[in-house]
Amino acid sequence: MEERAFTIKLDLEGGYRFVTDFGQPGLVPLLLDEPEPMGEGLGPNAARVLAAAIGNCLSASALFCLRRAHIDVLSMHTEVDATLKRNDAGRMRIGGLGVRIEPEVAEGDVPRMKRCLEIFEDYCVVTESVRKGIPVSVGVETRAAVPS
Repeated sequence: MEERAFTIKLDLEGGYRFVTDFGQPGLVPLLLDEPEPMGEGLGPNAARVLAAAIGNCLSASALFCLRRAHIDVLSMHTEVDATLKRNDAGRMRIGGLGVRIEPEVAEGDVPRMKRCLEIFEDYCVVTESVRKGIPVSVGVETRAAVPS
């Protein structure tokens, strides 16, 4: 089984704002922030980034399949509806995500899309990983500030 790894770095800028470095040359850092009243809402929070990642991954998977089938995609619009809810312990969680993908293709290509629409979800790395539950390990290494 092939395995690849990557590292993403987040640095606290202030408040609840984190600057995220994706570790890819040429990519600008992304500012993440919690919405008010906790943060200032100056960037998306983790829940919105996860929803965007799922929407992007599914859209890219569908587009890849359609292009492989030689179907010309004229445009594509995707919307992700997220629901936040509290669990039994009262902690906020993503309760569900609904994704709508709208590819625009020539009328004659619509019947040819059937196979791609049956299989594209299985190729989306992010969605299938989230559906299966990703193992997450957490470590905390405290650094004591040196007095100046």
